[in-house]
Amino acid sequence: MAVVANSIKFGTDGWRGVIGDEFTFERLALVAPVAAKVLYNTYYSTVGSQTIIVGYDRRFMAEDFARAVADAVTAVGFDVLLSETYAPTPAFSWAAKQLNALGALVITASHNPGAYLGLKVKGYFGGSVSPEVTKEIEALLLEGVPPAATPGKQEKFDPWPSYTQALEGKVDIAKIREAIASGKLTLFADVMHGAAASGLARLLGNQVKEINSDRDPLFGGGAPEPLPKYLSKLFEAIKTHRKTDKSGLTVGLVFDGDCDRIAAVDGEANFLSSQVLIPILIDHLTLRRGFSGEIVKTVSGSDLIPLVAALHNLSVFETAVGYKYIADRMLVAKVLLGGEESGGIGYGSHIPERDALLSALYVLEAIVESGLDLGEYYRHLQKHTGFTSAYDRIDLPLASMEVRSRLLQQLQSEPLTEIAGLAVIDCQTIDGYKYRLADKSWLMIRFSGTEPVLRLYCEAPTIEQVHQTLAWAKQWAE
Repeated sequence: MAVVANSIKFGTDGWRGVIGDEFTFERLALVAPVAAKVLYNTYYSTVGSQTIIVGYDRRFMAEDFARAVADAVTAVGFDVLLSETYAPTPAFSWAAKQLNALGALVITASHNPGAYLGLKVKGYFGGSVSPEVTKEIEALLLEGVPPAATPGKQEKFDPWPSYTQALEGKVDIAKIREAIASGKLTLFADVMHGAAASGLARLLGNQVKEINSDRDPLFGGGAPEPLPKYLSKLFEAIKTHRKTDKSGLTVGLVFDGDCDRIAAVDGEANFLSSQVLIPILIDHLTLRRGFSGEIVKTVSGSDLIPLVAALHNLSVFETAVGYKYIADRMLVAKVLLGGEESGGIGYGSHIPERDALLSALYVLEAIVESGLDLGEYYRHLQKHTGFTSAYDRIDLPLASMEVRSRLLQQLQSEPLTEIAGLAVIDCQTIDGYKYRLADKSWLMIRFSGTEPVLRLYCEAPTIEQVHQTLAWAKQWAE
């Protein structure tokens, strides 16, 4: 038992592992009651509830693992509301807050390949629990939680109606529906075989053109991550549509496996990451919705974000990579928007949780009310701020954790003074190493905390410079 407990570690958003290897029914039956107990110890005095929400996505056997969680949690005395269907992770975060629960336990591995499953732990407030809470769960695993004399109750619920009703109230839903119905806007949604399936159709009607909507636990041989290499069907669909219909606006929206990350494709079939969407959303929400508050960005976020924030006299707060750090800030400050480069964006007017469906609605509202294609909107902001850049990221597998340790030691003992022929003028160490270079570009080197992977991020004036810098960094690591 101690060996199993010691091997369960929570990363930046939950505990994940390969199904049948690290992630098993036995381990889940150990973790789930402990997570429920820690939620109780941490939040019962605030909410006075003993209810835990249990939800799941569309991965292999996700509903079976969710039932195992529900059974393990009721056995130690907690009441459980078990979802009767898959839904986005933010729908379960919303349910935790709306139904006055201690929190939610969600079976999902987010954007990881199909071999993985995991457990996300959400608090009563509708967001990820803090690192202190997950450390408490890890510590208590060695003790476990004994069965209760009286087991808790278990009921089923549908998470979709309350969640979609909440989202509808945050945008001019009628205007978006009318634009789609009239043909002024053609909307493609690549749900990547994940939990976003049916989401936009529930909100906007059946004229939404959904791609990869079937349940495929292997995710077409790739991963449900909103990256260009997985979006060939969406690119082709938009190009084909534009050949026959050039009259209205066209957009493709992309959702990861549990629908908390978003990306987009514009009418010219260009991929737009959240590095592009966040500045557009800041501009739209301040200009047309009158929102105010702090902008929270991770250290890997684009330099365009603070420039657009400055246009609207908004302050910017920077965190380490991981949405839980943004969520922590949202709990103590008035935040307009918090976002990360990997696609997670959340809003102070909602819950402290990244929510891709709400982001999708705000993006659509921005398109409809501005009359601009997303790519055109982005170029407008670049021109207005006088800042033009390109961005890319690569994840580099390393041979072992020992190689990871050696590279980390090298960065600490031999600081980089030049990168790809450019002088290093500054180095931030909020999370990894972010080097600002003489041409105002930057390279960030960051190690995964749980696996031998090196993450390399770069923003530079041109995509050629980005690729040149990333190639240099890859060569340095190898």
